[in-house]
Amino acid sequence: MSERTAHIDVIGMSCANCSETVRDAVTAVDGVTDASVNVATDEASVTYDHEVASLSAIYDAIDGAGYDPVSERISIGISDMTCANCAETNRTALESTPGVVSATVNFATDEARVTYVPGAVSVGDLYDAIEAAGYSPVRETDDGGADGGTDGGDARDAARTEEIDRQKRLTLFGAALSAPLIAMLVLHLFAPGVVPETIPGTAIPFGWVAFALATPVQVVLGREFYANSYTAVVRNRTANMDVLIALGSTTAYLYSVVALLGLLPGAGLYFDTAALILVFITLGNYLEARSKGQASAALRSLLELEADTATLVAGAASETPDTDGEAVDAGEEREVEVADVEAGDWMKVRPGEQIPTDGVVVDGESAVDESMVTGESVPVSKAEGDEVVGSTVNQNGVLIVEATNVGDDTAIQQIVRTVKEAQSRQPEIQNVADRISAYFVPAVIANALLWAAVWLLAPATLAGFVESLPVWGVIVGGPAAAGGTVSAVEFAVLVFASAVLIACPCALGLATPAATMVGTSIGANHGVVFKGGDVLERVRDVDSVVFDKTGTLTRGEMSLTDVVALEPAPDGGQLRRTAESAEDDDPETRVLRLAAAAERNSEHPLGRAIADAAAERDLDVPHATDFENVPGQGVSATVEGATILVGNRRLLDGAGIDPAPAEDAMRRLESAGKTAMLVGRIDGDAPGGEIVGVVADADTVKPTAVEAVAELRDRGLDVHLLTGDNGRTARAVAAEVGIDPDNVRAEVLPDDKADVVESIQATGRNAMMVGDGVNDAPALASAYVGTALGSGTDVAIEAADVTLMRDDPRDVTKAIRISAGTLSKIKQNLFWALGYNTAMIPLASLGLLQPILAAGAMALSSVSVLTNSLLFRRYTPDHDYRLLGLLRRR
Repeated sequence: MSERTAHIDVIGMSCANCSETVRDAVTAVDGVTDASVNVATDEASVTYDHEVASLSAIYDAIDGAGYDPVSERISIGISDMTCANCAETNRTALESTPGVVSATVNFATDEARVTYVPGAVSVGDLYDAIEAAGYSPVRETDDGGADGGTDGGDARDAARTEEIDRQKRLTLFGAALSAPLIAMLVLHLFAPGVVPETIPGTAIPFGWVAFALATPVQVVLGREFYANSYTAVVRNRTANMDVLIALGSTTAYLYSVVALLGLLPGAGLYFDTAALILVFITLGNYLEARSKGQASAALRSLLELEADTATLVAGAASETPDTDGEAVDAGEEREVEVADVEAGDWMKVRPGEQIPTDGVVVDGESAVDESMVTGESVPVSKAEGDEVVGSTVNQNGVLIVEATNVGDDTAIQQIVRTVKEAQSRQPEIQNVADRISAYFVPAVIANALLWAAVWLLAPATLAGFVESLPVWGVIVGGPAAAGGTVSAVEFAVLVFASAVLIACPCALGLATPAATMVGTSIGANHGVVFKGGDVLERVRDVDSVVFDKTGTLTRGEMSLTDVVALEPAPDGGQLRRTAESAEDDDPETRVLRLAAAAERNSEHPLGRAIADAAAERDLDVPHATDFENVPGQGVSATVEGATILVGNRRLLDGAGIDPAPAEDAMRRLESAGKTAMLVGRIDGDAPGGEIVGVVADADTVKPTAVEAVAELRDRGLDVHLLTGDNGRTARAVAAEVGIDPDNVRAEVLPDDKADVVESIQATGRNAMMVGDGVNDAPALASAYVGTALGSGTDVAIEAADVTLMRDDPRDVTKAIRISAGTLSKIKQNLFWALGYNTAMIPLASLGLLQPILAAGAMALSSVSVLTNSLLFRRYTPDHDYRLLGLLRRR
């Protein structure tokens, strides 16, 4: 037994029962031998057999018990990975490190993301684990930068640039020495006899010239393949693409050396093949490194647009030092580094300047270009009280902005972190490729050995079979036993080299992560942030969309429209905005005063609209006490000695007040799409109560809501409306935007919204819930895909699977298009990768491919997958993705 002890901080425990619950959950995990939980220190101490149990399982158990185990995350750049097997080796090495909860390694981004127990493992330990596995971690000066900060990004960019330059130098070196070998090969094929048998003036065979040219290539270019192969086979007990390359090139080189030494009389020389194999593979690595850099360029461009400095101004004296190290006093303007701006600082933003951090406008008016965050090219008007997003560009007026979110908490940093996380979480379809890759290299080597043996033992029979196929002839004319020009041994060597070189697990490993990386970047640049590659895959399968009404399909800005007193009123209750409406003897004014008093302490938009309307009319609103909010029903408060209730029918029914006298007014207002609320009064201890009036608020439908619903229905999706509002108002809004009345769920309490979503999914539907990301959190979590819609810094990116940065419901369709396009690109890549290997391996095994061509095809396959993914960068989600841009459906 190999025991380890982990000390885990647990959040959410409040009593001894909590600690006992956590202990029971942890000890239920197989492999856990002992656990103690201290509620006083909020810590769990767990002893476990790490060969049976994992920290990930222990963390899942604590989370499943309803508590939060504390962990931290870091991302680490890794050099020298050449295929998906390398990524798997690094993942295993990291997860074997004590204190690591989980790790994911992305071959396409050359990055590992590690979740670990704080204090149990250091960044240096993680670096050491990667190095012990035979790879090179990108060591960064600032641990905090490791998760996407500037220092971390700079270090990885430098490492990627260095790798591109290194591969370029190796390619040029190998090409320079291989050029004479190519010339000799061409002359041998097309001008026999031109190349002399011996070096002029000597008796030394001319083959030694080829040896002198090929050997430096074998040593310099082949060194990393040999080193990586040794690490993979000897240290990690696995086989990767480097093993295939080393086997292929070494077979050709050693066979040529043996022939040159005269140990195999009549054998040919393949120094040109050995050298060109390495040159082609290295060229492929160079092109692949360049493509990876281009694929991640979109994400880096977001961070590069961040401002470097900010101008602090008077209004709130700041202790933040300026660039000269002095404090900023009220009445002064000082320039400081953006990293030194603190929440609460006031910043002056001139026309053409970037807004340094997220904030709120405290003075000035201007238009702001938010295209880098939302993808919307039309500038957005901003005035006092409006939120602004850091790194967006002020267009024409001077703004004074109070900083709110600074540093790593800004919206742009949240987007980048979320997209990077998405790129590390691969779709389920990648599991197919991973399972194939795990057995791919051993199977390829076994296949190559098998066919080499068959060619060696039955050359004539096999050559006859191949000649009967409707394909070109075997290489070099076939073995001598079948009338060819080379011995059976030599032909078997050529088949072995071709069979191991033609196979390309690299293309399989890149197929999904390369497309996912581009797809998530496209989303980020168009205001659609996916939380993971697995989410990106699921969105395509959505067949039902459930919209929350307020703030999603409507503007969410309520205003008071009607006040009805249950006394005759000459205008039928329509709210009058004249001075006379404020007179104390006006029945409608008395109703509004009572309703405003009860709603004064309410945070609900409906209540705020009532209170704001009373303030606008300068009404003398009395003081209220004993305020109580009744979720999903309304509010009650004591006003002037009486209990005032403002809410729906259920609220007044529960208080013993019959709402029937107001039913006609309620129906009239609700049929007009307004939210009508009853105002009831219970005098002191008197039995029963009475309806004194009705107040109504209205919200306007967003201009794009009708188009959004139409686009979704055109795609064959069911569209539902979910709201806590009354049925008539909900149906009126549904009719306006084009939603089937049968798909309207009204008067749903906040806690019951998740049940409604689950009931839809219980019929076999895959539902996307679209809400505000905060109040709808349970429904978002229960949906097949949860989508938060908002604008600017109010978007809770962590609250949903998909975050739409613009306040536009049409972006739901945009998210579906990006998902479908990315999955199409992944399938194209997998089709090419699997199709390439399925077609080429048999050809090489049957002796139909030269080793040089096999190496070139191998290098081309991975480059083609990356190129295909990079072409996807041109896609804009205003239409459905189609191969080659044809047959677009808008």
